[in-house]
Formats: sequence, C-alpha cells, structure tokens
Amino acid sequence: MKKTGLVLLAVLIYGFSFSQSSVRKIPSVNVKTLDGRTVNTSGISNAGKPIIISFWATWCKPCIRELDAIADVYEDWVEETGVQLIAVSIDDSRNSAKVGPFINGKGWEFKTLLDPNGDFKRALGVNMVPHTFLINGKKEIVWQHTTYADGDEDELYELVVKVAAGKSLK
Repeated sequence: MKKTGLVLLAVLIYGFSFSQSSVRKIPSVNVKTLDGRTVNTSGISNAGKPIIISFWATWCKPCIRELDAIADVYEDWVEETGVQLIAVSIDDSRNSAKVGPFINGKGWEFKTLLDPNGDFKRALGVNMVPHTFLINGKKEIVWQHTTYADGDEDELYELVVKVAAGKSLK
C-alpha cells in the first residue's frame, strides 16, 4: 500500500510540474542544409510569422502524402499568412544524399534541413514521423501533431491562420 501511495504521489507531482512548465521553444541543435552547411536551429525564424516544422523521411509514405498535400496549397498559405514550412528529413547519413533529388522530383518549395544524427528530432521528443510542429512568431511551439490522415492539412491551415492573426490556440 505504501508503494502505491508513493507512486501516486510521484505521478501527481510530475503531472503538476509538467502542467506548470514554461512554454517550449525551438531548441538549439546543429543540423545540415541540403548543400552540406551546418546551421543551428536557434536561428530558425520567420519575421514574427508562423513556422511549420515537419519531420519526415523519404521512406515514410504518410510523410510524403502530408507534404504533397501541403505543397498543393503552400503558395496560397504563404500569401495569406506568411507561414514558412521547414521540412526536416530524419533520413540517416547513408540516405541523406537522396533527399535533395527526392525533393526536386516532388517540386516541393519548402526549406529543407537534414537531421541525419537525430539530434533535432531527439531535442523535440519526436518518436515517429510524420511529426508536425506549429511555431508562433515568438518561436514558441503552440501545437504539434503526429501521423497523417487526408484532410489534416485543413486543420493545420486553420491553426496557422489563428497564429498568424496573433490568436492563442488554447
């Protein structure tokens, strides 16, 4: 009985501390650009406008469906909200060379970063792809979603519009 009480107390304390935690921001991690330059994710910004960070891989069919769906409307999203999408490939170093040609073949106009060691992925707690984050103009993570089903991009767009207008998602 004592152990059960202690476990329950620990869960309650953890839950309270988690709910009281500060707003999460983009962590500072080194990643690569498609041309091989090292950049730090703390430099990700969009002049106070929303940012979508989408973790994906060339082998992930739902990731590709999600990014294809967004690519179809991305130009309109940018025009209407100023949003920027950054596609972060988690393909390992053996497959990183395939990412650029893959994106070119798809005609995606997103900024793309490579996270072959998984440092950025781990810093954000990404366990599966696709994993999409919405960042507000203060570089705060305001929403995240895993997996993809047809139509999820519509919900994402509605959230981007709210964030672009300075509205809270809570």
